This record gives sequence, structure tokens and C-alpha cells, in this order.
Amino acid sequence: MVLTDYKGLTVAELFELRRLLRGAGIEYKVVKNTLARAASAKTSLSVISDLLKGPVGIAIGYADPAQVAKKVIEYSKKNNKLKVSGGVVEGRLCNAEDIKSIAALPPREILLSMLAGVFNAPLSKMAGALSATVSSFAYAVKALESKRSS
Repeated sequence: MVLTDYKGLTVAELFELRRLLRGAGIEYKVVKNTLARAASAKTSLSVISDLLKGPVGIAIGYADPAQVAKKVIEYSKKNNKLKVSGGVVEGRLCNAEDIKSIAALPPREILLSMLAGVFNAPLSKMAGALSATVSSFAYAVKALESKRSS
């Protein structure tokens, strides 16, 4: 979830933002702060109460938290009237700089493939070492055999 200050955006610009986010499976809602505080009270989202000041729009994504941050930051670069206030990622309160850092991360699939590569590297090295040991043994046997036959 990313919280934004949309002050200064026209209706057409808000429509464009919603269309961009909807295409990525993200909802963008303009909220009334008192209702948002009441709805988030006694939940893991109660940490956002300090960010609920002035005109607040909330971008909510259900699949990939980095995708929400990427799309909101992408639009805010095109239209500097949209300001990122902060957000909540995995239940942790993040400030605007944290959201920008999250947006800079590679997509989830790439991160998972990088992690799989890290897990696979020791196994590959071990397989190479075992193969080298077997090869060395085979060369030694062949050298011994050729030495006996000469």
C-alpha cells in the first residue's frame, strides 16, 4: 500500500493515474482521513495514522508490493504534482525514500531467480569438484596403466 498526496492533480490526471494502476491490478482510492484512521485502528495498518494528513490517495496492490511502488513512482516522475507520502509493505511502515528504494528493486520473478541461482551455486561447485576428482582419478589410473605397459 502506497499513500500519496494528490493535491493539484486535475480530474483528468487522476483518471489517467487510476487507468495506469488498474492496468497493473492496483486500486487507487481517495480516502477521507477520519474514516481511514477509524478503519485502520486496531489492525496492522494502524501505523499509517500519522500519514493521514491533507488530501490522501491510497494505491493498494494485492500481489506484488514492489509493483505498487513502481507504478506510483513511475506516474509521479511523469507528473510531479503527485507526491508519495509513504506506505506499508509487509506490515512495516515505510517513508517516501523507502518506497522509492522498493520501486528500484527488480521484479519479483527476477529476485526469485537470483535467489535460486544463489542456492544452486554451491551445488554446482560441488558437482564440479566431484567431477574433477573423478577425472583426476581416471587420468591417474590411465597414467599408471600406460606406465606398466611400457
